[in-house]
Amino acid sequence: QVQLVESGGGLVQAGGSLRLSCAASGRAFSRYAMGWFRQAPGQEREFVAGISWLGGTTYAASVKGRFTVSRDNSNNTVFLQMNSLKPEDTAVYYCNAGGVFVNAGYYANSRSWGQGTQVTVSS
Repeated sequence: QVQLVESGGGLVQAGGSLRLSCAASGRAFSRYAMGWFRQAPGQEREFVAGISWLGGTTYAASVKGRFTVSRDNSNNTVFLQMNSLKPEDTAVYYCNAGGVFVNAGYYANSRSWGQGTQVTVSS
């Protein structure tokens, strides 16, 4: 089972940027699709972005054009570059490994989550 550790969260003003990282263990990382999700207080966890093992990407409509997902297979890391942040982006962001990547989204692997990293966007 892949172990995931997210980092890079913090407090930022609206319009600012943050770059999240997710470090994964395991030699099979390069063959996994990866995803980012977020969960705001009192809300369900929602899909944010996904990347296939070949580098194809998919985004939720709410972040498309502002967020960019990428991966570095040599370092077993996936990134989420978040620009033009809005207060409604405030949430705990989670990394997921080994889910199902489709053009319309990414379906999480329920057995592979990181601990999450808090992103807070002030207005």
